[in-house]
Amino acid sequence: MRGAINLLSDAGIATPEADAVELLAHAWEVDRSALSRRRLFDDPVPVDVSRRFAELCDLRRQRIPLQHLTGIAHFRHLQLKVGPGVFVPRPETELLAGAVLTELAETARPDASTGNDDAQRPIVIDLCSGSGAISLSVATEFDGVDVLGVEREPAALEWSRENLAHSRLGESTVEFIAGDATQITEERADLRGRADIVVTNPPYVPDAAVPRDPEVAEHDPAAALYGGASGLEILRLIIAEAERLLRPGGLFLMEHSEEQGAEARELLAATASLRHAATFQDYTGRDRYSVARREA
Repeated sequence: MRGAINLLSDAGIATPEADAVELLAHAWEVDRSALSRRRLFDDPVPVDVSRRFAELCDLRRQRIPLQHLTGIAHFRHLQLKVGPGVFVPRPETELLAGAVLTELAETARPDASTGNDDAQRPIVIDLCSGSGAISLSVATEFDGVDVLGVEREPAALEWSRENLAHSRLGESTVEFIAGDATQITEERADLRGRADIVVTNPPYVPDAAVPRDPEVAEHDPAAALYGGASGLEILRLIIAEAERLLRPGGLFLMEHSEEQGAEARELLAATASLRHAATFQDYTGRDRYSVARREA
């Protein structure tokens, strides 16, 4: 294990020990808890497992994303299937999903006047839904919400639908549809004014700002990364679409880069009905997502 950690560290991997543990668990076909027990009791590693582990470490040394090697991305309580063609969800986006869940917990109520629990069943629309990370987290952690994920890229849409097939939704529903997040209301006029919440993790990297990490620059799909010359072009279009999708009183939440908080608030303030814009920080204290509420 020490040799593997050194190999990954020399290759510039930011978390060499954690990655080595994940790769050994994957090669041994056990979870991390089982691997910890085997290491604690100094169980010998079978020859075929050692060989597969070495192969995986060599691929990781070449900066193939860890999640592409294991086929799994951990997101909140989910294990999402990911691979080439879909953006690997990041830990900071867990906060965005958590903010959606907080809003649902604070605002979703049954219709007391009719006794019908479905009368105010909340609707969440996830624009640029990618692997389905946000949609599936919301649906599996809040019972009784209807979630619609909108994704333009065919490969990403396939990954999200595969993840949906392996999810336990309880009383919630999730549907992933093919569509352009910047103009979905042109294709689906019935969605106008329907959403209680619109959430998005859109492409927001400026076109010329190629990410430093090879895992991102060479393996995340460009369509999920680049948001125009300034990085704000797609954000502007999605904000306009969110305004059309939201019902009065509905909440919009949008992830962005750490440098874009003030600009995101300006874009929100410039709309006809989105008000009370605020920006929230991620685990490292950097601006990460902004919210606004639609007024009547």
